[in-house]
Amino acid sequence: MENNSQARWLRSTFFTAVVASMIIGLVACGENPQAELDGKLKVLATTTIVADVVRQVGGNLIDLEVLLPVGTDPHTFAPTPQDLVKVSEAELVFLNGVGLEAFLQTYLDNIGDNVQVAEVSYGVIVIKEPDGSEHDAGDPHTWTDPENVKIWVENIANALSEVDPSHSESYRANAEAYQSKLDELDAWIESQVAQIPQEERKIVSDHETLAYFAQRYGFTQIGTVIPGTSTLSEPSAQEVAQLEDLIRTEDVQAIFVDTTANPQLTERISKDIDIKIVLIYSGSLTNTDGEAGSYLDYMRYNVLAIVEALK
Repeated sequence: MENNSQARWLRSTFFTAVVASMIIGLVACGENPQAELDGKLKVLATTTIVADVVRQVGGNLIDLEVLLPVGTDPHTFAPTPQDLVKVSEAELVFLNGVGLEAFLQTYLDNIGDNVQVAEVSYGVIVIKEPDGSEHDAGDPHTWTDPENVKIWVENIANALSEVDPSHSESYRANAEAYQSKLDELDAWIESQVAQIPQEERKIVSDHETLAYFAQRYGFTQIGTVIPGTSTLSEPSAQEVAQLEDLIRTEDVQAIFVDTTANPQLTERISKDIDIKIVLIYSGSLTNTDGEAGSYLDYMRYNVLAIVEALK
């Protein structure tokens, strides 16, 4: 990897005086001496999905924290000063990247030189919005394609090995084992999707969360209730009417809605045109004992929900 590319992927710079002065007192109160005593690498992951994949690679060699609580929509999350403390205390911070963590960008651009930052989606071929500007980061929902998560795994192993080279062999072995599970998941998804006739593989979702999934497994993204890749957007009445007409014309069978999304507008569309709503997971896992407690379970749950609705 060339130096300039490495700099984009694994960054290390100083905190600004403003941020440092804001959190210095909180850091002093929030230290974690146990992690220092047991010698584990202090790692922070932004989302539960990123955290689960990091856990598969890091295993019991890392002390892992998650920034966003279970069930949180990454698009609407606003960090507290306590959250910034978690960032500043970590030795290595993993982001999804592709603009998903815009809420942290100011702080990440000025993070202390004792903290490294790695974007797991580095190297993924990003899907751009058709009408997006040249500065548009693209669709951040890269994890809906297991092939992209294999890239995540490689990036995670590289970052952990960079910061903790003494355990590099273990990280590489864990990464290889998990990539085999991702290959098995991909094959299983192919077998499930095969039950849906090609002409029925039409997806409408609450916002654009399934583009990578659709591209990988031969679906067509007909439209979204909320335009774009973020839940912060809001459709006009004309856009809603156009979507309803499109759903009728294309004979779409279901609207797939994120469990963290506000269902009000989707429910109105459902009543208008008599279409079923199917809940899926998007930006968050469940608790570990739930139906989507790991990335593998999350994908299996969503695929079964999609196949059942469309076959």
